[in-house]
Amino acid sequence: MSIIAVIPARFASSRFPGKPLAVILGKTMIQRVYERAAQARCIDRVVVATDDCRIAEEVRRFGGEVRMTRADHATGTDRLAEVAEGLDAQLVVNVQGDEPLIDPRMIDAAVAPLVENPNIPMGTLKTPLSTWQEYMDPNVVKVVTDGQGFALYFSRAPIPCPRDIEIQNSGSLPASVVLFRHVGLYVYRRDFLLEFARLPATPLENLEKLEQLRALEHGHPIRVVETELVSLGVDTPEDLARVEQYLLEH
Repeated sequence: MSIIAVIPARFASSRFPGKPLAVILGKTMIQRVYERAAQARCIDRVVVATDDCRIAEEVRRFGGEVRMTRADHATGTDRLAEVAEGLDAQLVVNVQGDEPLIDPRMIDAAVAPLVENPNIPMGTLKTPLSTWQEYMDPNVVKVVTDGQGFALYFSRAPIPCPRDIEIQNSGSLPASVVLFRHVGLYVYRRDFLLEFARLPATPLENLEKLEQLRALEHGHPIRVVETELVSLGVDTPEDLARVEQYLLEH
């Protein structure tokens, strides 16, 4: 089975323009993401998808593979699908371009169910929440799954609600409350990815601004694998400083 990791990367960002080219201890962010993805045991090939010549030049500089895409894509998934049309692969992994500390084992974990079960069209990850602040934060997407590990719902709202426990404004979650945040790494069967990109946006997707809800609203299952591994994403220059500090300490 051919499995390709695709890293959508764009130069424009309201909070951090030029983010993929930000330097982290001597290497650009896109290079660090690329190298981490390539270390996953299941990955046969890594491709960067971008519409920006500066990013493409950087990828070629460090010896990576890059595909140029149209500039009018509304989402990273649309960019991913454009590249996937020209790839000979059974599975396509969408690796976020702002995750320079992505653990290769997270990619392997997300891919495994789709390798084992040909009926699963799409997969992703979840990791336990640790604080009430995360639980209440609309920027932290929560996920609820069924007994077989398939997504019931994703939300920016604090779900599920522990009715018999008083919700706090701060501090750690009690050990008896196990809640999960969504980790934004996706695995698709190539044919399903192309279909998914053509599906019309749905009401819940538009309301929550969560693209994965489109799959659920159209009746497509999403396998969600639990992982204890975490990654530090970069949305702002302050996040970049935290990543550098982590690398210096580890």
